[in-house]
Amino acid sequence: MKRYLFIVVALLPLMVLAQMVEPVKWSGEQVGDSVRIKASIEPGWHMNIIEFGEREFDEEFADSFVITLAKEEVTPIRYNACDDKMCTAPEVWKYEGKVQSDNVQSTKDRSLLWIFILGLLGGLLAIFTPCVWPIIPMTVSFFLKKGGGKRDAILYGLSIIVLYVGLGLLVTLLFGASALNDLSTNAVVNIFFFLLLVVFALSFFGLFEITLPDSWSTALDNKARSTGGFLSILLMAFTLVIVSFSCTGPIIGTLLVEAAGKSLLAPSLGMLGFAIALALPFSLFAMFPEWMKQAPKSGDWMTSFKVTLAFLELALSLKFLSVADMAYGWGILPRWLFIAIWIGCFAGIGIYLIRKSWVGKSIAVLSFAFAIYLVPGLWGAPVKAISAFAPPMEIEGREVFNNYEEGLAYARQEGKPVIIDFTGYGCVNCRKMEAYVLDDDSVKARLQNYVFIELFVDDKRDGIGDKNSAIQREQFGSNAQPFYVQLDPYGQQVADPMAFTTDPMEFINWLKY
Repeated sequence: MKRYLFIVVALLPLMVLAQMVEPVKWSGEQVGDSVRIKASIEPGWHMNIIEFGEREFDEEFADSFVITLAKEEVTPIRYNACDDKMCTAPEVWKYEGKVQSDNVQSTKDRSLLWIFILGLLGGLLAIFTPCVWPIIPMTVSFFLKKGGGKRDAILYGLSIIVLYVGLGLLVTLLFGASALNDLSTNAVVNIFFFLLLVVFALSFFGLFEITLPDSWSTALDNKARSTGGFLSILLMAFTLVIVSFSCTGPIIGTLLVEAAGKSLLAPSLGMLGFAIALALPFSLFAMFPEWMKQAPKSGDWMTSFKVTLAFLELALSLKFLSVADMAYGWGILPRWLFIAIWIGCFAGIGIYLIRKSWVGKSIAVLSFAFAIYLVPGLWGAPVKAISAFAPPMEIEGREVFNNYEEGLAYARQEGKPVIIDFTGYGCVNCRKMEAYVLDDDSVKARLQNYVFIELFVDDKRDGIGDKNSAIQREQFGSNAQPFYVQLDPYGQQVADPMAFTTDPMEFINWLKY
């Protein structure tokens, strides 16, 4: 008995030592839709990665090992550790947390819904343009002579939807998601749409008329009338697209560029909304031709609508010029000048409509009121109603870095935590969040505790945007904006990222310092 007790006592130190040898401590946390895995290694030890999915790494790691993986890439890690005296047996570690989509995904969903709503609004606007409204009685007449009923009217509406959604799919397939994002801030593309809207605005003012060759629409119309069945309906829908292009082109172009930076699905969803709104009245009038008798005829109201639309197109054209101006740093359209031109456009609507009917006078009063609302913006007021369109305003009371490494170095030097704002010149939600959240007095007071790093992912100067975009993708597993990351003074993430919100309290509750 004494002999066994002696053996146990002799081996006890080795047993205790064996239990205490854990030189590698693993941790994992969700970052966006990805997982950030970290192995902290005790001094004097190094870790060997034996097996890690399909990835290749150096054999040894000292101090720490950190990697961010997409949720589908999370896999068990087989490893061991050694010092200059011993090695541990191989072990397996796996992140056990469940990777769930966070508010970044909800922001993408909201962006897609916003694009769909914009499409609906664009389609409704297109109905009342001078190129589209006169086509309604023409198409109703076509279906009455054809002898079709509700079935043909529904097929006609579906044909319009298919054509426009097909356009959205074509744009998506030709360019893809990442190329569309670059396209949305490309100087040539934005200048083209700026000039296109200006030209159409001048046309609506009556300086000249833009029409496609009559032979195109006439040939399609004759072909539709001489063809039977579904093909004739499809050709009639195509005739509508061709004839109405001079009015719907700027709306479609604006919608596609707005959708370009969102996702692969966005252009198709935008065109779906546009097509549904545009097709609905044609289908209804074709089903119930007696309604056509009650519809207002083209006349003075149409002229008033054209001029009003011309002023609006001039105002909206500035968004495209502004995006190109900011992305390339030209400095030709500062915020005050942008706002001044908008004031002029809405004052112009008011002056034109004030002598019209009571409807025109009502719109004139609203336009004057909006122009007056914009005036304080000339001296730095936030004018939040146009935050999605105007260049970003300077938010006072915070120190901002535009270089990732410089900002982190300053934070370490001062011992201050960090907010990284991944943003974009062409990002509508970024401008809205700046106006509604970052300019809030309570938020500004809390941000005094932080070093603020603002990184534009679409800055075209010297590859700055590409570098900032790579930082967001590779280190934080996201490519959507706005996207806010919170770090401690040593660069460690202290909270899940924050995406789009217009609630200042939600942002304040997210802050850790």
